[in-house]
Amino acid sequence: MPRTIVITGGTSGLGLGLARHHAGLGDQVVAVGGSEEGGRRLRAEVPSAQFVRADLSSLHQSRELVKRLIDEHPAIDALVLAAFRFNPVRVETAEGFEHTFALYVINRRLMAEGLRGPLENTPAPVIVNLCGAGQGGRIRWDDLQLTAGYRALTATMQGARASELLGAAYASERIKYVLYNPVFVATRLHEPFKQPLRGLVRAGSALFAQPVRKAVPPIAALIAQPPAEPLTAWKKGKPLDLTVDRDEARRFEETVRTLAG
Repeated sequence: MPRTIVITGGTSGLGLGLARHHAGLGDQVVAVGGSEEGGRRLRAEVPSAQFVRADLSSLHQSRELVKRLIDEHPAIDALVLAAFRFNPVRVETAEGFEHTFALYVINRRLMAEGLRGPLENTPAPVIVNLCGAGQGGRIRWDDLQLTAGYRALTATMQGARASELLGAAYASERIKYVLYNPVFVATRLHEPFKQPLRGLVRAGSALFAQPVRKAVPPIAALIAQPPAEPLTAWKKGKPLDLTVDRDEARRFEETVRTLAG
C-alpha cells in the first residue's frame, strides 16, 4: 500500500536519493527545499514527487509549512529530517537565531511536534532524523547561539547532541524515532566553502565519501520496518548503544520550546 513520506532537505543529496527511492516504490513523496533550483532538480529526477518550498531556518515558515502539510496530508507514514547546511562562518537568521541551531535543532523539533497528529493516523509511523548520532557532541548551555567564538564543527556537534536529546524527549511507543548517522556521504558538502578549500573538500568527497545510492537502502529499510523500540540510533546501517540522560532531554526540550515561542 502506498505511503506518504515527507522529506525535509528532499531536493538534494541524501534527501533527494530517498525521494527517488520511495517514489520508485509508488509512495507519495513530499520533498521540502529552500530554493526553486532545488525544486527544478527534484521535478527533473523525481517527477511524481510534490515539491514544497520553505526556508526551514525560519520559525515562521516552518510553522506555515506544518499547517500546509496537515491540511494536505492528514496521514503521514514517515517524516525524514534531512535538511542541513554546514556554515563555515556564523550566520544569523532574520529572527535572531544562529542558523545551524535554527535549521538543525528548532526546525526539527517544530516538524516532529507539529506533525504528530498526521503521523499518529498511520499504522507504523516513524521519524528518521539524519544527524551525527553517537559522535559525542555537547550542548553549550551558557551560549546556545554560539555568539562567542563560533566554530562550524562546534555548531554541528551541538546539533547532533540536540537531536539525541529531542529524540529521547519525543519518542513513544506509538511513533518511533530513529537517529541515523550516515557518516560521510557525497552530498554537495563542498558548496559552502570558498576556494581553495572548496576544491579540497570536493576532491575528498569524490575519493572517500559513500555514494548516495549506497547510503539510501539501510535508511529506507528502517522506514519500511521501524524498530520496535521508541528510540534507536544507527551509524551507517549498524545499531548504536546510545545513553541519554532523560532529565537533560526534558530540560533541553523545554529550553527549545521556550526559544521557539
